[in-house]
Amino acid sequence: MKYVTFSTKNEPTPQIGVVRDDRVIALRQAVGNQWEGPFPASLLELIQLGPSAWKRMALLTGSQRPQHGHPLAEVHLHAPIPRPAKNVFCLGLNYVSHMEEAAKARGREIKIPEVPVFFTKAPTSVNGPYDPIPWDTHVTQQVDYEAELGVVIGTAGKNIPAAKALDHVFGYTIINDVSARDLQKDHLQWFKGKTLDGFCPMGPWIVTADEFRDPQTKAISLRVNGVTKQSSNTRHMIFTVAVTIESLSKGMTLEPGDIISTGTPEGVGLGRTPPEYLQDGDLVETEIEGIGVLKNRVVASK
Repeated sequence: MKYVTFSTKNEPTPQIGVVRDDRVIALRQAVGNQWEGPFPASLLELIQLGPSAWKRMALLTGSQRPQHGHPLAEVHLHAPIPRPAKNVFCLGLNYVSHMEEAAKARGREIKIPEVPVFFTKAPTSVNGPYDPIPWDTHVTQQVDYEAELGVVIGTAGKNIPAAKALDHVFGYTIINDVSARDLQKDHLQWFKGKTLDGFCPMGPWIVTADEFRDPQTKAISLRVNGVTKQSSNTRHMIFTVAVTIESLSKGMTLEPGDIISTGTPEGVGLGRTPPEYLQDGDLVETEIEGIGVLKNRVVASK
């Protein structure tokens, strides 16, 4: 299933839907009268209800006719989880090719990490799949892009072994880990440069784990103004999704709705010669096989 958070001109309050045949079925309207107990007000609430609720929702929506929904082109899609309960967990340096270009850009030798490198992005950085990327030119002059596979935790766990890790996943989405490279350098760490408002476009939906299947077999790419800048496959990750969950959950509980962004392959602006940063008006398209495409235009404020 493909779960979305959407709104319409007539109903501006965000609501849950599923995408089928280029249409969005509003779940409260379609199955709300068949739902036992309070209907989940958000996709995060549905995830937090657990696997039995997901199965029930799948059964109830299975008989819904797509023609009764809204045309996908006529709704506004928000980030699937517009306001995560926590910071988005992110991996740095999770593709060897990206490490090589980063090391070259900094004049350093490459050193493959022995454990995942984690940082986070604040909930206020989350942005919609087709919404503008705001660029405050008074804050940064080096806005960069990073195509990444997003993982949404479905069931809680601590000290999760890799062999069981994917059982804890609700689904997958696309994330563009937009980065202010000059802030990363100035602050001597990644958080500030990664977490400006709107610097985490996400979506366009969450594809459930049963439909997405193996997360280590998916093509991942990014285009700027139609020109391909990144093109790789998730099989090239240093730390797989399962290993990442195992490492992150050691001594720390992962909860339903937690989001993990799994790192980017080569081709980012920083690693090019000379560096190529995003400019006002640029259209950034971030694509992952089996999910879809984010389309975000850079909009500068001066």
